[in-house]
Amino acid sequence: MNPRAVLALIPAFFLTVSAPGEERPNLLWITAEDMSPTLGAYGDTYATTPNLDAFAKESVRYTNAFAAAPVCSPSRSTLITGMWAPSLGTSQMRSAYPLPISVKGFPTYLREAGYFTTNNEKTDYNTADEARLIKESWDESSGSAHWRSEARKEGQPFFAVFNQMVSHQSRTMVWPYAVFKENVQSRLSANEVHNPAKVVVPPYYPDTELVRREIARYYDCVTVMDSEVGRVLAQLEEDGLAGNTIVFFYSDHGSGMPRHKRLLHDSGMKVPLLIRFPEKYKHLAPAAAGETVDRLVSFVDFGPTMLSLLGLPVPENMQGEVFLGPDASTEPGYVYGFRDRVDEVFDLSRSVRSDQYLYIRNYLPHYSWAQRSVYSDLGEIQQEIARYAVANADKLTPPQLAYAGSTRPAEEFYDVTADPQNLVNLAAAERSPAQEAALEAHRAAFLKKRTEILDLGVLPENIMADYILEEMRPIREITTGQSDHRPDLEAMWAAADLVGKGSREELLDLVESGDDTIRFWGIIGLRHAFTGDQDLLEELYDSMDDISVAVRLEMAAWMADVSEKHREEAIQVIGRELNSENWWTSLQACRAVELLGAKAQALLPVMETLYLQNRHLSGADSLFIAFSSGAFLKAMGMPTEPWDFSPKP
Repeated sequence: MNPRAVLALIPAFFLTVSAPGEERPNLLWITAEDMSPTLGAYGDTYATTPNLDAFAKESVRYTNAFAAAPVCSPSRSTLITGMWAPSLGTSQMRSAYPLPISVKGFPTYLREAGYFTTNNEKTDYNTADEARLIKESWDESSGSAHWRSEARKEGQPFFAVFNQMVSHQSRTMVWPYAVFKENVQSRLSANEVHNPAKVVVPPYYPDTELVRREIARYYDCVTVMDSEVGRVLAQLEEDGLAGNTIVFFYSDHGSGMPRHKRLLHDSGMKVPLLIRFPEKYKHLAPAAAGETVDRLVSFVDFGPTMLSLLGLPVPENMQGEVFLGPDASTEPGYVYGFRDRVDEVFDLSRSVRSDQYLYIRNYLPHYSWAQRSVYSDLGEIQQEIARYAVANADKLTPPQLAYAGSTRPAEEFYDVTADPQNLVNLAAAERSPAQEAALEAHRAAFLKKRTEILDLGVLPENIMADYILEEMRPIREITTGQSDHRPDLEAMWAAADLVGKGSREELLDLVESGDDTIRFWGIIGLRHAFTGDQDLLEELYDSMDDISVAVRLEMAAWMADVSEKHREEAIQVIGRELNSENWWTSLQACRAVELLGAKAQALLPVMETLYLQNRHLSGADSLFIAFSSGAFLKAMGMPTEPWDFSPKP
């Protein structure tokens, strides 16, 4: 029998990190939303974070901790399951695809071992199985969930999570400034409000008064968050539990500011991680209180580590490394990162981070890192950056252009030691022999990891959905051979790898493939490399009639963009999918129309109907379609209802 299966049969009361008769530790997680390591404890002299600075002196401070993705729900899917979201089909923002029943939230195993588990309050696990995960994982999950619950038995060990929302992107940039002042800044004393004149403006932003104000606003939110953390820690002390509780503080990804959240650079992926071990559990700590640990850590590691720390077996399907306790693994050389669709914005990018370098592979390089996105574009700072980029198009600095420009490179490579803000792309520069060797090593690490986890990001979303519907199984079961058919991920990734690198002949060969996904990447690669080639467009005309909706929509979007001769026909192809019964297809068509703008004016009546049908429906699918269709209508001068995500009175 498998040794892990044997361990699973051992009664939970034998599985402890302490000698027989000793108490098991409580576990407390305090999570900040959308926050980079902008704390005094991390050397940020502009930050005002007295509670966390004091906490850091009692904790181990990690210098290389990373989110799984630079946006919340796919990252949380990874966090709760201990599995990479791209291996589960949960890497598209707020998708609703099923999980294998064997995939559980790691707190489930703590409950089975006798822990009282609470979550206050965010879940957002990005799957159709979210309700199951919540039910299995948490004794209580609500805005009032607390270790103080009357349902917790006397002396029962607990695992409690508190999510601090005040540093979320909504507060730091999306809410109107007056709403921020009323709901957040008003909680600060005059001395705590940050002075915009003292802001250090990063080089990828324009240095304007509004940009400075909004950066100061972000830091105000962090200060309020710090006070909330202090309140939770004080409650722990009041209850006499601090001496028996291991406390984690971290954020769910980088800050919600432009060029941070949603991007795979360190500004979007690097997070603070502080862990305090009380005296009786110091033997589990990797360093003394107040010291730093440089080990690379990712969110996929958290679940396995919690289980191992308590002496519980780690399920075989978990993909992370144990980084604490007696069974900690050797330090990994790299951590993986991913970005796929975020809201209505389609994308596919992957990253590999070592202690010295960051490698990013972009598979849709014809799109900007600053693609239009309704929610983010509500922020005045995002609008300011866009306005500045248009008004100063010929004066933008390389860092500003890298973010706000209309395209991005297929590969990015940064020396994070010499260039911590990831400003100089070594993939586009002359490299030293050592840098060249490092680039090749990171490319190899990327190929190895995506193969190891069966990364599904290469599948267009509607093609992945087709697999699920045809086989009536979660996509993870399909890719692991538990169905009649499964995608050849290796061949698909090999096709995608030709984007930005392949020759015309190689890419045209892909278009002749019998596999829908491979043809899709052939079209993408040709569009990127030969955008305005009219002879090529004539050659590819029949691809607008491809059997795969993903392929024909991508081909029609390209044709409509650059071919006056076939624009009308291409627009008709896109228009036929706007009312698809599958929302992911409708969204792909809708986004194509939005990006085409006036070139797709003929579809204005259909887009207006689509907008009116979805504007007030619940659910992320309708929201994203309303985002995209509304943005198109607004650009065309049509009336739309403004979006307002401010708190309701």
